[in-house]
Amino acid sequence: MDMQVWRSRLMTGQWFSHLPVPLQDSLLAAARVRRLSSGQLLFKRGDPPCGLYAVLEGSIRIGAVSEQGKEALLSVVEPPHWFGEICLFDGQPRTHDAFGVGQCVLLNIPQNVLLALLDEQPVYWRQLALLMSQKLRMTFINLEQLSLMPAAARLAHRLLMIADGYGEIAPPRRRLQLPQEQLASMLSLSRQTTNQILKDLQGQGIIDLSYGEIEILDAVRLRALANF
Repeated sequence: MDMQVWRSRLMTGQWFSHLPVPLQDSLLAAARVRRLSSGQLLFKRGDPPCGLYAVLEGSIRIGAVSEQGKEALLSVVEPPHWFGEICLFDGQPRTHDAFGVGQCVLLNIPQNVLLALLDEQPVYWRQLALLMSQKLRMTFINLEQLSLMPAAARLAHRLLMIADGYGEIAPPRRRLQLPQEQLASMLSLSRQTTNQILKDLQGQGIIDLSYGEIEILDAVRLRALANF
């Protein structure tokens, strides 16, 4: 597919659409298309840096698995999000595992190419810092909520964040392709607790549930619950 088609998809995201046009052009010129089948590994914890990625189709599951086989799911990265920038700053190995969910199409800007571009145009480092700071801000919010907010409020807030693409997309989506076990793992809740909260919300007419999908019917009431 022509790179200009990918550009139009990336322009639906807040970060890429606000980049200087020359930087947009440079990223697209350096980009390589990567395709993953569902469940295929993109990189694992400890792997050397391999550059910056953008999700164009499908999604990427970011997390880690303990020696006992228990998974900690940090996030599910969907179009048109960019990820992988931490290793760009420190040159250290990957911190988590990344797997494809569904048939995935990604753009990859190789690490050495991107570093060379940043050496030529150091002013662009600020744009990459903005990408990382947005995720750092979300991490602090999630840590605070884990300590201070009841489970139902945390779940409501996370649904709204996912619908909003964590600030990347507008207007927010109503339908979320999100299995309950993934939501439970992201919130550090049991599957039973997550299921009960979702059933309660469904009973109140705030959401509707179907297999692997959550539909937000009343965002105003969901937001009121999230602002506990």
